[in-house]
Amino acid sequence: MRGRKVPSFYLFISLKDQVQELLEGALKENPSLFLIESKIHPDNSIEIIIDGDDGVKVEDCIAVSRAIEHNLDREEEDFSLQVMSAGVSEGLQHIRQYKKNLGRKIKIKTDEEVLEGDLISATDDEITLTWKAREPKPVGKGKVTVTKEANVAYENIVEAKVMITF
Repeated sequence: MRGRKVPSFYLFISLKDQVQELLEGALKENPSLFLIESKIHPDNSIEIIIDGDDGVKVEDCIAVSRAIEHNLDREEEDFSLQVMSAGVSEGLQHIRQYKKNLGRKIKIKTDEEVLEGDLISATDDEITLTWKAREPKPVGKGKVTVTKEANVAYENIVEAKVMITF
């Protein structure tokens, strides 16, 4: 393409591919980390959200940021970069997030219902929640506390959040 200017659309794709490759390399360096989301906006602002099996330290975000930033040429394409950890308010999006939150109280929404309970199991296909509920006694007046359990496939979960209790 001698003498012709490359349209910015092609540079955007090129930047996206470079970032993806560098990000994959950075995550291979620390296998306990995993990608939640990466976005490259038209103004070349790059946002990366990571999580980790044992949480994410500031040092982890710095290492991922450096692995990307130090290998991109600002002379070729100007960009801004933000690497952050997944916040509790963001919700659970990745199977590894469910597994790391075993024993915690979560709230999930499916197309049919909303469930809130303790996350006791997370396989590669589904999660299991337990919770206590008050139900009428089978015989006589009054109520009795029972333990309920539900298995929910990941594909049926519309939204899931860890419940923070104080």
